[in-house]
Amino acid sequence: MSHTLGIRQAQKQKTRQAFLDAALALLEEQSLSSLGLREVTRAVGVAPTAFYRHFRSTADLGVALVDEALGSLHPMVRTTVATAGAERITRAVRLISDHVAAHPAHVRFIARERHGGVQPVREAIRDQLARFAQEVGAELAKDPEAEGWSEDDLLMLAHLYVDQMLITASLFLETLESPEPSEAERERVARIAARQMRLISLGRQHWLD
Repeated sequence: MSHTLGIRQAQKQKTRQAFLDAALALLEEQSLSSLGLREVTRAVGVAPTAFYRHFRSTADLGVALVDEALGSLHPMVRTTVATAGAERITRAVRLISDHVAAHPAHVRFIARERHGGVQPVREAIRDQLARFAQEVGAELAKDPEAEGWSEDDLLMLAHLYVDQMLITASLFLETLESPEPSEAERERVARIAARQMRLISLGRQHWLD
């Protein structure tokens, strides 16, 4: 009996993932607010009623895509920020570059829907980014430079870093979408991103002056 339940659960998860993959592919050319349920079920090859076994609405599907796009990044971001000194920035830029190269559709989805027309998805992205900021702030608080900083100021600094990470991801995405993407352009973006993050770090050093 348990074996049968296991097979059913695996099949259900497989179908759910098929919905996510199909939606992500369709969203390459449109926003979530214009995505039709029948479009998604047609792409998966199932009846429209099957959709509701996995999601309440296309907005619910979008929230699941947000979790898929950003949820797995939390351990990597925490590990990166925990790195000391200049290596922290180098690792952060490398993490963003590698993630964009591996998951461009997810990055494009977040960039478009962060200010899109589907409120639950906007809120899900905002909540994920706020969680990143809390985690980054917790790591920054361990630095010797954090002595004398208030929690509010540390959180403000963390948000600056998170916002800069998003900007960097968008820049790397642009290099991928270039008619002739090149390693030289990718390296140029990496240098710019590192300098911008160092500028934030420099401001941090003098914040309490």
